[in-house]
Amino acid sequence: MKSLVTSLDPLDVRLLALLQEDATRTHARLSEDVPLSPSQIQRRVRRLEEQGAIARTVALLDAERLGLGVVAFTSVMLERHGERVAEDFHAGVRRLPEVQECHAVSGEADYLLRIVAPDLRSFSDFLMHRLMPLRGVANVKSNIVLETVKTTSALPLDHLAGKG
Repeated sequence: MKSLVTSLDPLDVRLLALLQEDATRTHARLSEDVPLSPSQIQRRVRRLEEQGAIARTVALLDAERLGLGVVAFTSVMLERHGERVAEDFHAGVRRLPEVQECHAVSGEADYLLRIVAPDLRSFSDFLMHRLMPLRGVANVKSNIVLETVKTTSALPLDHLAGKG
């Protein structure tokens, strides 16, 4: 995947930062903070989307207010390693909406998952009847979140200052 770092100028970086804060801002509102006309901003935003710097625009929902009060980080170890086992696990995990994130990791586990559930009973049921039966799963260990200190979807962009 090609990096866009060298093709971004300071105005692109400023636009990305503003859109991370509030993607519902109109081009006219963005032009109040970026010294470009709304039509120039529209063209830049379209280019940033086409280049993949803006992957997609979504609404961030509040899981707890929507009845998903349990968040867990679950480590998964596979029975054995191999392309077919990994592909089967990946396909299985993609079908589970409770799994918000799945990362292949180094260390004691093969994967780290972020899982949401309405309550502990539902989480336990999910583990026992949906995650652990996936082909290739040997072991799972979970850490239940007691308190969220920080969560963000905004990427740090300071390293892009002065690029372009």
